[in-house]
Amino acid sequence: MIRVNLAEAKAKLSAYVNRAAEGQTVVICRRNVPVAELRPVTQPTTDRRPVGIDRGLEIPDSFFEPLPSDLVDAREATVGDESGS
Repeated sequence: MIRVNLAEAKAKLSAYVNRAAEGQTVVICRRNVPVAELRPVTQPTTDRRPVGIDRGLEIPDSFFEPLPSDLVDAREATVGDESGS
């Protein structure tokens, strides 16, 4: 971390921006009191993200089958109670 006063930061701004781009943090002070911080911006990841949380997760075919009618009826009865009718 580098500490510089405002006047020096104004005079050598491009040099401090270059140092920040290299990974350093520059603290800018006014009368030796820190008031701002110049730091590198994190670059977005260019790698493709894997789809899903668990790469080994397998979804059984039964997941895509319709629900049994008794479960559907029970859910519809519960939704009807929540609507206030």
